[in-house]
Amino acid sequence: MKIKNLTCGALLAAILAILGTFKLPGLLPGTEFQLSAPFAVCLAACFGFKMYFKIGILASLINFMLGTHTIINITVAMVFRIVAGGFISLLGSNPFTLLLAGPLGTASGRLALAPMLGVSPLPLLAAALPGMAYTAVGALLLYPLMKRLTLLLYGELPAPQNQLKKFMKGGLSNDRESTAI
Repeated sequence: MKIKNLTCGALLAAILAILGTFKLPGLLPGTEFQLSAPFAVCLAACFGFKMYFKIGILASLINFMLGTHTIINITVAMVFRIVAGGFISLLGSNPFTLLLAGPLGTASGRLALAPMLGVSPLPLLAAALPGMAYTAVGALLLYPLMKRLTLLLYGELPAPQNQLKKFMKGGLSNDRESTAI
């Protein structure tokens, strides 16, 4: 594991944890927008699923130790990370995946939250719609900057591109991803 990957991962986890504590209020209760969602989508697009997931776990641990998140918050965040990061990992980083990954992750997180709270998922999904739109637009706007910074730091994007094509061709082995962090 390179020192650059270790320090970059820790810095990104700290940023993700900080952004995870801030929410922009919506007009109606429950419609707030979490600032970490578009940042998380861009992390998955630039650094790949493996590094993004490690950064997300570290950010969740930070938030849990600081008392800003509960086990329920962490569970919803991990569902978001698996769905959004997996979607980008499979289909690659393009405007289509950046636009859909965040809303899909948010919807999946709300679907996982509903049985924990014992409520219907429909009101949770309806309340999340404004945040889903903000996440989609925010990820599209943030990605060019994040990509440029990642290229300056690494010289290339550590994220493997379009795993679905590789899967269809019969192989998913990627040595670059195993050394990304």
